[in-house]
Amino acid sequence: MNRLAQRLSSLTNPFLLRHGATPSAASSSIVGAQARGIRVYVKDGNLELALGVMERRLRGSGMERLIKRRVDHHLKNTEKKVLAKKLLMLKVRSEDLGKKLRTILVKKIRDDSTLISLSKYITAHQ
Repeated sequence: MNRLAQRLSSLTNPFLLRHGATPSAASSSIVGAQARGIRVYVKDGNLELALGVMERRLRGSGMERLIKRRVDHHLKNTEKKVLAKKLLMLKVRSEDLGKKLRTILVKKIRDDSTLISLSKYITAHQ
């Protein structure tokens, strides 16, 4: 029954029909593949709850960032420069944070290793 439902849904899928895919080819490609997208079930007619769940899933999957990052219009050279500068500053900040964390970890490891060697020295000479 599941295969029949998949074939029927592929026959009525307007995206596949618009882009020139034949219904038989579309149904054969969908049967073997897993359906893509985000599915949200509306329980007891509570549409607001379902929309909230969908919004959380979109944010969690990163689709929202991809959609916002996508540019469908022409960018002026000045806009490109501003965006490039922002990206560069973000990259520099993240590198600085990484360097700070690395130095903190190295200091902590060095301090721990000196404490361990000091405790070994004390226990050996008692």
